[in-house]
Amino acid sequence: MQCRPGCAACCIAPSISSPLPGLPLGKPAGMPCPQLDDELRCRLFGQPERPAVCGSLAPGPEMCGERREHAMAWLTRLERDTEPQLP
Repeated sequence: MQCRPGCAACCIAPSISSPLPGLPLGKPAGMPCPQLDDELRCRLFGQPERPAVCGSLAPGPEMCGERREHAMAWLTRLERDTEPQLP
């Protein structure tokens, strides 16, 4: 499956704990990555500065669904379900 143009759900919904250009402490969940361009494409795609987690997240029917809204909801739920619990 190919990424849906103009979606960028995987660049917005999840948190990124590793450093990336513009965010040395990572990216919180729900915040658009500052590396998205005006067409919601990653400026770091194929670059060594791109966090490994970004390259490991592959589009698929379960995650992406038929619309961007599905992808945002699925990834937001995944982020919430895997968030570390404070003692």
